[in-house]
Amino acid sequence: MTQSTQELVKSLGPGLITGAADDDPSGIATYSQAGAQFRFGLVWTLLLTTPLMISIQMLSARIGWVTGEGLAANISKMFPRWVTLLLVGLLVIANTINIAADIGAMGEAARLVIGGPPALFIVGFGGLCIAGQVLFSYERSVRILKWLTLALFAYVAVLLTIQVPWRQVGIETLQPWAFMDKTKAWKDYAAMVVAVLGTTISPYLFFWQSAQEVEDNNRRPDAAALHKHPEYVAEHLARIKQDTFIGMIFSNLIAICIVVATAVTLNLQGITDIQTSAQAALALKPVAGEFAFIVFALGIIGTGLLAVPVLAGSAAYAVSEVFSWTTGLSHRFNEAPGFYLMIILATGIGSLLSYFEVDPIQTLIWSAILNGIISVPIMAAMMWIGQSKRLMGAQTISAGHRWFGWTATAVMAVAVVMMFATL
Repeated sequence: MTQSTQELVKSLGPGLITGAADDDPSGIATYSQAGAQFRFGLVWTLLLTTPLMISIQMLSARIGWVTGEGLAANISKMFPRWVTLLLVGLLVIANTINIAADIGAMGEAARLVIGGPPALFIVGFGGLCIAGQVLFSYERSVRILKWLTLALFAYVAVLLTIQVPWRQVGIETLQPWAFMDKTKAWKDYAAMVVAVLGTTISPYLFFWQSAQEVEDNNRRPDAAALHKHPEYVAEHLARIKQDTFIGMIFSNLIAICIVVATAVTLNLQGITDIQTSAQAALALKPVAGEFAFIVFALGIIGTGLLAVPVLAGSAAYAVSEVFSWTTGLSHRFNEAPGFYLMIILATGIGSLLSYFEVDPIQTLIWSAILNGIISVPIMAAMMWIGQSKRLMGAQTISAGHRWFGWTATAVMAVAVVMMFATL
């Protein structure tokens, strides 16, 4: 590894972790269902969301780094108290349901490989996620969990192993309406568009990346003084941009590979509706053979262990900031009891909800749809903050950034309206 490569890897932080956490079990299930149900007809959503996702995540990181406070704290300064409480409340509800879906999927994935009652795995994974943040350093845990998420590259390997009709992929990506199965209800397509957008541009990622930039600032005692130097500001804003670009592009490339792989291995083979984890795992059979279930389980468990703490942590950051509690993973439990209790509650309630789930795949997809719905008002609030000279000072976002950010918000809003209109 060259010195420049080592420096690049060392500079990557919140953006890369956020990108990896975005391909959580909810994302894997949603992308798999999109490919199985609509073949290549939803690839365009991931191409569209890549620049929009980058712009909105760059904004969340910028807000945290420039202001030294997380999104919830900035929202409370910009809007009435009831608006802040409403947005944070929606975030907590969505994150808890997402945790339930993720832990349920992890339990089902473990059952596929090991066997036994899923409830036992649910309790185990829930406890492990809590311990990872309360008892141990999450940053250290991430170093291990990243290795498990490498199982997602199996979907890349599938594309290199099977014969992909790339011409058909291109045509259906550009003209999805022309190849839609006429028996399919448009409401299903609209709902899946929202699900893909919601699992790709998720509110919990906004709060998490912003909070991680604040944590990074707090670890540097000289950060406040350095913020006054233009060279330092320019260097770190460039670092945020690079980190976010790499993290989001990695996330969406994996997502595209999952959609295309499941479209070829499942849809073209007659499997158009995934109801179980076992069916989703079949997409990996061309490259993993009889080990498909194991590779699939490693991907689900690895991304779940990475994403659940992010989901619980982002909810804890938001609530703690609203009520001015001591916040951050850099503090111990006795220093920030409210923050850590929120992590325990969100993960615990999510685990309890997952115990009663009987259809983990559909629950994962619906959690993605819920994320898509609540992301619209949160993204709008972020855009107003990014343009506020009172909060951002001289570091308000550029005209180009505003265009991409408002476009991302408008795309999400239109998708949600279309979904409700076709119900």
